[in-house]
Amino acid sequence: MSRLLLSAALACLLSGPALATQEYTLPTLFDVSGVSAGDVLNIRAQPNPQAPVIGALAPDATHVEVVEETGGWGRVNAGEGSGWVSMRYLAYRSDVWQPGALPEGFRCLGTEPFWNIRVDQPGGTISLNGPEGGETRDLAAILDSGIFRDPARAVLGRDLTLVTVPAICSDGMSDRLFGLRATVILHGDQPRMLSGCCLIQP
Repeated sequence: MSRLLLSAALACLLSGPALATQEYTLPTLFDVSGVSAGDVLNIRAQPNPQAPVIGALAPDATHVEVVEETGGWGRVNAGEGSGWVSMRYLAYRSDVWQPGALPEGFRCLGTEPFWNIRVDQPGGTISLNGPEGGETRDLAAILDSGIFRDPARAVLGRDLTLVTVPAICSDGMSDRLFGLRATVILHGDQPRMLSGCCLIQP
């Protein structure tokens, strides 16, 4: 009896962490995998194999951003809209969300008013463009939650704070859907708050 209990305890110890550790949190990036060289990975209007095809990914496509997943299907953006691809043909990239850093393709945008932000990590700058024109601010820090592969980030710059959290987000101008919701706080004499979405696909 004790040998059986010991075996069960070892099984729990060995399998517990693997079951408890989530492989990824969306949004994140994938590479197309298992599609023949002369074929494509269809993007469908709905998450089912009978739905109309609205686009396609090349068999060697990389850095494909998936913002939502349901029943083995992942939502991706295609042109000015979004659709669904089979997750069976996507291979997860483990190099996307690194501690204290942003993915290379990270950028944010918003409407009412129109604005966009890009972060140059090697250069240590944040580029903000809006109705009043563009300006570059010094990058002070990129903070993460400390949770493994959590996409939430806070970007701190001179007179600027950008906070992003995983959530389905619309830009209000297209049928695209994004996986990160953004809030920008502009400090200074006349503080302002901007809202929008972020994407990470290069």
